[in-house]
Amino acid sequence: MARKLAVIGAGLMGSGIAQVSAQAGWDVVLRDVTDAALTRGTDGIKASYDKFVSKGKLAAEDAEAALGRITTTTDLDAVADADIVVEAVFEKLEVKHEIFRTLDKIVRDDAVLASNTSAIPITKIAAVTERPERVVGAHFFSPVPMMQLCELVRGYKTSDETLARTREFAESVGKTCIVVNRDVAGFVTTRLISALVVEAAKLYESGVATAEDIDIACKLGFGHAMGPLATADLTGVDILLHATGNIYTESQDEKFAPPELMRRMVDAGDIGRKSGQGFYKH
Repeated sequence: MARKLAVIGAGLMGSGIAQVSAQAGWDVVLRDVTDAALTRGTDGIKASYDKFVSKGKLAAEDAEAALGRITTTTDLDAVADADIVVEAVFEKLEVKHEIFRTLDKIVRDDAVLASNTSAIPITKIAAVTERPERVVGAHFFSPVPMMQLCELVRGYKTSDETLARTREFAESVGKTCIVVNRDVAGFVTTRLISALVVEAAKLYESGVATAEDIDIACKLGFGHAMGPLATADLTGVDILLHATGNIYTESQDEKFAPPELMRRMVDAGDIGRKSGQGFYKH
């Protein structure tokens, strides 16, 4: 199996995908638009490797070798010879379209083009390329080094070979895959968490129960590791508002209509852990 990976976007998700792939022996080109973003990404990868080394989960020489397999660039043309490209940029269709239009022109004919989107239909992303059969969803979970799941998504025209190669890649970096056979907005996981977060936020908004008690109900009643409102704070209320909005726009299913409370929280900047306040104070 060929082992050259390109990751577009050096944020939390992109750097995490680069980290696990380099550790698994892949040569990785990590691309972002600024050197500052690339430095933040690689500093995060190094800090994560150091933590694994200090806990005895990774040998120091293996961490060093993995870091040596990652190169960074601001030049999109540098990804031209990759076997697999994983896009992990902002969840906005226009941004992804711009990336995929360019990738379509510069990468090899047999390259797999994967998107880490969590809610945008793959068919919509693939539509701007001349090779929709080679475009696939590869939705990793945060933090990538810790979370075992990868959600593989067939676009309307994704080929069996593309899906198989993407599964082979994801499994080679230690992930367990589920396959989404119909390209519905939000796939499986984002639909499930969105429906749960929306209902939890409505229960909280209408005074049925406190945020803490709603989360305790899900943890102790359903065995969830984290309750939906704590999950919203961790992910970002703004990110989940955007995701649920995307799914609602596509499906017109009322259960995904974001409650007014979430909109007001985002308006006020109370978006969770990254702002210090969400459904909880952090």
